[in-house]
Amino acid sequence: MLARIFRPAKTAMQSGKAKTRDWILEFEPAAAKRNDPLTGWTQSVDMNGQVRLSFETRDEAVAYAQKHGIAFQVIEPKEPKKIIKAYADNFATNRRQPWTH
Repeated sequence: MLARIFRPAKTAMQSGKAKTRDWILEFEPAAAKRNDPLTGWTQSVDMNGQVRLSFETRDEAVAYAQKHGIAFQVIEPKEPKKIIKAYADNFATNRRQPWTH
């Protein structure tokens, strides 16, 4: 039973950074999901796949995993590089391509 500790990235539908500050502890799937023959829905026999714990810091998540004897892997987040732009840059005389309509 291996757990992943990570900070989730923002979704494609987000412009802000809500729900990306906390650290998440999730278990790796123990078995592959399969289709139910009667309904066609996806089913799983792995109940740990439903567990998703949230922590304020990485250290809290690691301490929780160590306290309960859970093997874990910490996935460090990739910080996006900040591109500082100004509206006036659209009209700069030294642009690579001329600005036109």
